Amino acid sequence: MLEILKDKSNRNLIIITTLSSFMTAFMGSSINVALPMIGREFNTSTMLLSWLATAYIMTTAVLLIPIGRMTDILGRTKFFKSGIIVFTIGSFLCGIAGNATSLLIFRLLQGIGASLIFSTATSILVSAIPPQKRGQVLGINITSVYTGLLLGPTLGGVISEKLGWRYIFYFNIIIGVIIVVISFLKLKQDWIEAKNEKFDFIGSIIFMIALVLLMLGFTFVPSITGFAMILGGTIIFFSFVLIEKRTTHPVVNINIFKTNKTFTFSNLAALINYSATFAIGFLMSLYLQNIKNFTPSKTGLILAVQPLFMALFSPFAGKLSDKIEPQKIASAGMGLITIILIVLGFINQDFNIYFIITGLGILGIGFALFSSPNTNAVMSSVEKKYYGIASSILSSVRLCGQMFSMGFVIVIFSLLLGSKQQISGGGEGNFILSIKIAFWIFAFLCFIGIFASLARGKIHTGEEEY
Repeated sequence: MLEILKDKSNRNLIIITTLSSFMTAFMGSSINVALPMIGREFNTSTMLLSWLATAYIMTTAVLLIPIGRMTDILGRTKFFKSGIIVFTIGSFLCGIAGNATSLLIFRLLQGIGASLIFSTATSILVSAIPPQKRGQVLGINITSVYTGLLLGPTLGGVISEKLGWRYIFYFNIIIGVIIVVISFLKLKQDWIEAKNEKFDFIGSIIFMIALVLLMLGFTFVPSITGFAMILGGTIIFFSFVLIEKRTTHPVVNINIFKTNKTFTFSNLAALINYSATFAIGFLMSLYLQNIKNFTPSKTGLILAVQPLFMALFSPFAGKLSDKIEPQKIASAGMGLITIILIVLGFINQDFNIYFIITGLGILGIGFALFSSPNTNAVMSSVEKKYYGIASSILSSVRLCGQMFSMGFVIVIFSLLLGSKQQISGGGEGNFILSIKIAFWIFAFLCFIGIFASLARGKIHTGEEEY
C-alpha cells in the first residue's frame, strides 16, 4: 500500500474517492439518528420517516446502471465530478427544507448525486490500481465508508442534539466542497473503455420503469396496488431481459450473468446481505431513542460500535482476499451476521444494552469480512471495459437490497403500527413486535446468503474472467 501511495496520481485518486465514499456513508448513517427529531419537528408518522430514508435509496438504485453504462462510454471522471456537485447542492436544500414533503423531494436530488458517485468511484479505483493490489485499495476505500458510518451516528447525534438536525446536512456541504475543489484540481485523467459503443436509451428507460414498479410495489404490500405494481414490474423486467439479448450495445450485457458464475453469485450474495442488514441501524435508532429513551448523542455512540469494527477489520479482510478466495472470507462474515440477527430476534423493552453493544460489534466484523472480499470478487471477474457497469450493477444490487430491507420494515410497520401511529403514542408494544419479526426475517435471508456466497467459485485462478 505504501508503494501505491508513493505515486502522486494514485495518492490523489485514493484521497478523492475515499473522501467521497466517506461523505455518502456519513450522510446515510447520520440521518438515521436524526429521524426521530425530524419526526417531532414536522409531526410526521413512523411510515413517513421510513420514506425519508427509502426515497434516497430508490432514486440512487434506479439510476445507477444506466449512468454506469454512460460512464463506460463517455468517461468516468466527468460523471464523478458532476455527482459530487449535485450531492452537495442536494445536501444544502435538505438543510433548508421547510417541511417533510420538501425534505423528501430534496432527498431524491441527493439520490441523483449519489448514483453518479457510486457508479464511478469504485470503477475509477479499479481502473487505476494493478490487480495484485486491488484488494488492499478496495479495503481502504471500504474502510472510509465504514468510518463515515462510524462518525455518522456519533457526530450526527452530537450535531443533532447541540445544533439541530439541519446541521448534519450543512456539515456534509463542507465535505462536498472540499472534494469538488480537490477533484477539479487533481483529477485530470479519464477512463473511457467503451468509447465507440452506443448508449441504449430504450433499454435504460424500460429498466428504470421496471425497477421503480418493483421497489415501490414492495413497499405497498399487502395492498392490491402493491401486488399489481410488483406484477407489472416483473413483466416489464422480463421484457427488458429479452430486449437486451437482441441489442447490439445493451445497457446491461445479460451474458455476463450467464457465463460468469463469480459475478452472478457475488452480486446475489450482496443483494441478500444488504436486504438482511441495512434496516438494522434504522430500527435500532428508533428503539434506543423511543424505547430506551436515550439521547441522540448516546444513541449515536452505541450505533457507532458496528462501523467501528467494520473500519478496523476491512483493510485486513481486503488484503486477505488478495491471497485467500473471497468466497471463504465473505461466507464466514455472512455466518457471523446470521448468528447475531438470531440473537437480536429476542429483543424486548428490557433487553440488556451490553448485549446490543456486543452484537453490533460482532455484526461489524461480519460486515467487514463480507464487503471488501465480495467487491474484490466482482471487480476481478470482469474485463476493463465492463468496470463501470460492473461497479454500477454491484452498487445497484446493494441499494436494491437496502431498499428491500426498508421495504420489509415498511410492510411490517404498516401491518402492526398502521400508517399514522407513532411509537411514543402507545405503539411501543407493536413496535417491539415489529423489530422481532424483522430480525427473524433478516436472519433467515442471511442464512440463505451463505450458500450464495459459497457458490460463487474462485477468482484467483482466472478462469472466471468475462
